[in-house]
Amino acid sequence: MQAMTFDECEELLISWAKNERLEEKLDFSAEKGAFSFPQPPQGEGALDPDEASKRPAHEVADVFRLYGEEYRSKHTLTSEQARAMHDIEHCRTAEMGEHWDVCDMCGHIEKSYCSCHNRHCPKCHGAARRIWVRDRLNDLLPVPYYHVVFTLPDEELHALYPYNEKLLYDLLFDCSAETLLLFGRDPKWLGAWMGFFGILHTWGQTMWRHPHIHYVVPGGGINEAEEWVKAKFDDTFLFPVKALSMRFRKLFTEGLKEGFDAGLINFPPDWKHGESPKAFGEWLGKLGHKEFVVFTKAPLGGPEGVVKYVGRYTHRVAISNHRILSIEGGVIRFSYKDYRSKDENGEYEWKEMSLEADEFIHRFLCHILPKGFHKIRHFGFLGNGKKAVLDRIKLYLLFEEGVGSIPGIEEKCGLDECGVRICPVCKVGGMLPVVVIHRYGTIVIRNLSFLRIVDSFNTS
Repeated sequence: MQAMTFDECEELLISWAKNERLEEKLDFSAEKGAFSFPQPPQGEGALDPDEASKRPAHEVADVFRLYGEEYRSKHTLTSEQARAMHDIEHCRTAEMGEHWDVCDMCGHIEKSYCSCHNRHCPKCHGAARRIWVRDRLNDLLPVPYYHVVFTLPDEELHALYPYNEKLLYDLLFDCSAETLLLFGRDPKWLGAWMGFFGILHTWGQTMWRHPHIHYVVPGGGINEAEEWVKAKFDDTFLFPVKALSMRFRKLFTEGLKEGFDAGLINFPPDWKHGESPKAFGEWLGKLGHKEFVVFTKAPLGGPEGVVKYVGRYTHRVAISNHRILSIEGGVIRFSYKDYRSKDENGEYEWKEMSLEADEFIHRFLCHILPKGFHKIRHFGFLGNGKKAVLDRIKLYLLFEEGVGSIPGIEEKCGLDECGVRICPVCKVGGMLPVVVIHRYGTIVIRNLSFLRIVDSFNTS
C-alpha cells in the first residue's frame, strides 16, 4: 500500500480524470491511513451486491431506449417532453458524466454516474427530496396535521388539458387553496388565518390524466389577536368535505368563465363547446353539476407522520421503476393499485396492466409539466415571506400552550446539519464530492483538505 500526501492524491485524481481512466476507484483505509489501488470495480457503477439487488429489473429509461426513437418519429413532442425523454434515457450513464464522493470522517468512497436532475425522472430526486423534507422541518408546528385532497372531474376536462395545462393547473391550485382559506376565516368552522402547502399530482395509478392536489394542513390558525385557534373537530376531520367540494366547484367554474371571457382558453379542433359563449355556458352548466371530489383524512399522527408523508409524495412521478414488471415484444406490463377494489383484509388490491409501448410512452409524457411550473406551493402563514409570522406562532404555542419544539425529528431526513448526505458506512460523516466530470467534459477537483480525518494521513 502506497501512502500519499494531500497534494499527491489530488494530482492522481487529476491525472486519472484527464486520461479518462475513470474505471478505477480509490479506496481508503482509515486504519492504515492511506489511499490504495484495488482492482477496478466490476459492472456498471461498481455497485455492491446489496445495493445492486435493490435496483428494479426494468425502468422507464429502458422503454425509452427501446421504443423512444420510433415514438418520436410518429408524434410531435413539446420541447419539455423531448428533453425529459432524453434526460431519462441517459440518466446515470456515462453521457451524463460522473462524480466521486468521499466521507469526511471514515474515508468511504463512492463512484457514481451523474443524475439527469430532470424533475420527471423516476431515478432522480432522492437528494432533492431529503433536502426539501429537511427544509420543511423548521416549519413544522407541534399540532395535529391533516391530509386534504382536491380532485377535478376527469372526463369533462380531458379534452382541454393538452391545450391549457398551465391555466387549468394554476386554477386548480388557486381555487382549492382559496377554498381552504375561506373556510379557515369563517368563524363557523375556525375563524383564523390558516397556513398549508400543496403538491400537484396529475396522474392516476394507470397513468391516465387525473389532476389532484395533496394538501398538508396544520389543525388550526392564527386569529387577529395573534392567538392560536385549534381546529374544532381536531380528532376526526378538518372541515366537512361536502361543503368544501361545493365551494371548490363554484370557484373553479367561475374561474373557467373568467378565462373564457378573457380569451385565455385554447380549444381543441372541432370541440363544439367552445364555438360560442352560449355553447360554452351550457357546457359549464353541466360541469357545475359534476362531483368535484374532496377527500380528507383524520390527523396524520403529529409531525412525525407529516415527515413520513411528505417524503413519500413530494417528488413522485407518473410511475416508479419498481412498478414495471416486464418489457417484452413492444408491451410493457406494470402493477397498479386499484382504489375501487379491496381484498379480504380491507386493503386496496394490487393488479397488473399491459400497454403497448406507444401508449405507455404517451401516458407518461402527458404528465410532463410546463417549463417553470411550480408543483409544490405554500399558502397562508406558510407562504413565502411569512417566516416572522411562523416564528410568532411557535412562540405562542411554546409560552401560552406549553408546547415546544419537536426533538429528534431532524434525524429522519438522512442529512447532516449542512444538508450533506450522511455516510452509509460510518453513519457520522458527510459524503462530499472530490471529483466531478461534467457531461460536457469539464473536470472539477476539490481540494482534499476538507477531510476531517487529517491525522490518519501521511502529510509529510
